Amino acid sequence: AGNGKDDDKNGFIDDIHGWNFVNNSPNSVDDHNHGSHCAGTIGGSGNNGIGVAGVNWEVSLLPVKFLSADGSGSSEGAINSINYARRMKAKVMSNSWGGGGASELMKRAIEDSLAEGVVFVAAAGNSTNDNDSSPTYPASYDVANVISVAATDNQDRLASFSNFGRRTVHVAAPGVKIWSTVK
Repeated sequence: AGNGKDDDKNGFIDDIHGWNFVNNSPNSVDDHNHGSHCAGTIGGSGNNGIGVAGVNWEVSLLPVKFLSADGSGSSEGAINSINYARRMKAKVMSNSWGGGGASELMKRAIEDSLAEGVVFVAAAGNSTNDNDSSPTYPASYDVANVISVAATDNQDRLASFSNFGRRTVHVAAPGVKIWSTVK
């Protein structure tokens, strides 16, 4: 790492800690800790008396970034991120982002991940939208590996901001006042 060479010949130089498609670099640092918070919920070490335990104590996590510090990003960056994670052999992709309309190219990238057995978990959205009547992407792609997740509060009720959909949202998970490895 750090030698300026593509040692593993995957087309990305020094990507030992994932990739940043905002500025095409190996600096995948999380600007606002949202992805880091989600990662801690997924893979925080347990049974060690420190902090919180994630749902999988022995997991490899790969940070992939396509949203800038101000929250903007492109469909191209999202598609490149999905394809990169697939090439890196990710088995589950956690996509806590959304916005924009449907894209055949993005749907194809998700379908390509399905062909390799990847589970594509997507946030249902944060705009109190009924995804059944007004789809939100990528959560609303009708692809077999997409799991659309709504947010619940600490009383196990739908969070006040969460999108929903009897047919298109598959599961709900805690999303309000959740302890993780970052505040």
